[in-house]
Amino acid sequence: MRQFAIGLGVLAATGLVLAFFVGLFAPESLWVPVLTNQSAGLLVLLAGLQSAWWVTQWRGQAINPSVPAGVTDEVATPEGWYDRLLDRISQQWRRMLLQIGAPTLWLGGWALLTLLSVEQAWNLTLPSAAFGLSASVGAALSLLLAFGLLVLERQLAQENLAQWPEAGSLAQLTRVAIICLVLSALCLLFTSETSVWPVRLAVLIGLLPGLVALEMLLRAILSLFSPRRYRLEPAMLARSFIADMLRWPPQPLLALQHELHNRFGIDLRQIWAFTYMRRAFLPVVAVVSIVGWSLTGVHEIPLQGRGIYERFGKPVAVFGPGLHAGLPWPLGRVLNVENGVVHELATSVGEAAPAISAEPAEGPAPAIANRLWDASHVNDKSQVIASSRADKQSFQIVNMDVRFVYRIGLSDQAALAATYNNADVPTLIRSTASRILVHDFASRTLDGLLGEDRVGLAEDIGRAVQADLQKLDSGVEILATVVEAIHPPAGAANAYHGVQAAQIAAQALISRERGAAAQATQQAQSQASIARDQAMASAREIYAAAQAADLKFGAEQKAYASAGQAFVLEQYLSQLSQGLAHARLLVLDHRLGGSSNAPTIDLRTFTLPADPAPPSKSAQPGVAN
Repeated sequence: MRQFAIGLGVLAATGLVLAFFVGLFAPESLWVPVLTNQSAGLLVLLAGLQSAWWVTQWRGQAINPSVPAGVTDEVATPEGWYDRLLDRISQQWRRMLLQIGAPTLWLGGWALLTLLSVEQAWNLTLPSAAFGLSASVGAALSLLLAFGLLVLERQLAQENLAQWPEAGSLAQLTRVAIICLVLSALCLLFTSETSVWPVRLAVLIGLLPGLVALEMLLRAILSLFSPRRYRLEPAMLARSFIADMLRWPPQPLLALQHELHNRFGIDLRQIWAFTYMRRAFLPVVAVVSIVGWSLTGVHEIPLQGRGIYERFGKPVAVFGPGLHAGLPWPLGRVLNVENGVVHELATSVGEAAPAISAEPAEGPAPAIANRLWDASHVNDKSQVIASSRADKQSFQIVNMDVRFVYRIGLSDQAALAATYNNADVPTLIRSTASRILVHDFASRTLDGLLGEDRVGLAEDIGRAVQADLQKLDSGVEILATVVEAIHPPAGAANAYHGVQAAQIAAQALISRERGAAAQATQQAQSQASIARDQAMASAREIYAAAQAADLKFGAEQKAYASAGQAFVLEQYLSQLSQGLAHARLLVLDHRLGGSSNAPTIDLRTFTLPADPAPPSKSAQPGVAN
């Protein structure tokens, strides 16, 4: 047994060393948990063998006691106080270690080493990988070692307990090592790049030797409180209740029954209550199981949810909030559906969002509120839109944050459609919205999105997404579409600022020139209108004068026809009076005088033209003959 224990120790140490070097160069390799858990199973068996060896050694010394030597060496008494202090401390430690006992210390050490090994190899996030020939060789060696341990386990199980009482406990611990080796071989044989379960199983194998080692550590600690009886045969400490469960059929109470019968003389089989409980156990369990199975047909629907009731796999009804009864599982089941719960979904797909902490009211604004163009945001998504150049085909890239507020429809048909027609509602909405945004932004420009087109952009996008979702019969209602931000990419913000400033300056110059041209056009139109009005007024005046002359001529004709020569003379005198009203004339007419017919000059209104200077004396008015 000693040689076998040494061989197991060498194998366990080799496995731990190999696992250490593999973990040093390939920490995510499957060999680390496989080798470590196999070594842990061998360490548990090694601890059991050593504990059994201590009992066997005591039994051998009890059968063949050794005769102590008659001659004893005299121990020199230390002289100095320091030497006496060290001697007293060493004697106290020696007595304490003798009180604890070497079997307890060794068992606690093996248990701690096993637990530490399992803890170092515990990693449920290992990736799957294919090992090829090395995995097959490792599985073959594991199965070969497991077969050897199986032969040992059968031999220990057939040992006479009267000759070797520890054989049963060793057989149980051997089963632990065999199970670890066989399961590790299966993991190596079935490992591949697509299978995850072999990797997870290889890590979970460590639970079995870890639990057994934990039980051994607990037994070693509790053994400190038991009195030492050197004349009685010590019990084997490396026994395991968990290892005792590795039998078929499992009998967890058998050890308790034997212990009570051997120590206290109590036979549980003779107690009527336990006999009745054993007989009534199966009927009671059957009744409780049937009642519990029947209660699986009672379903509770929360206030904010609905339930689609399936009978034999076919949906037959939609349950509202409350308690509902149906066929028990699996004949009938209820699928939970939301009832009016509103969700907000961003079109962008980023990394895992960090935890949002509440910002103080007096402090600065949170980072999510930063909408400057020179900063990127969590929910921003790049989108290609049409360029504003009308004569060339081009495009621009913008960042946008578009969010959808949606819910599952309130009708029963919408609940059925959302449950059976959709695998992932957020992914469906996001993909549909991305397709709609690509088609919608292909006909828009950045200037339009930042200006007048932004008002109706959210309504257009929401209407188009809702139409596609209805066409797919998804049962989803888009309640609102929110355009949080539309801006150029963060790296092109400064360049776009310059381009936008140049566009504004060019548009200002164009508007100024258009204003000047409009002003000149209005002035020319005003001048042309004035000239036209003046010409029309002049023509009207001339026309009116001509009409007046025509009327006057017609009147004169009528007057001449009625008056004859008198009218002519009257007209002559009238025209003569008008013409001579303001004229300075000298009238010579011999008919103006008296009977003598002497020439007469009327000097009352006559001024001599020969002397323009005024006379020194004013002439007396009068008439010169």
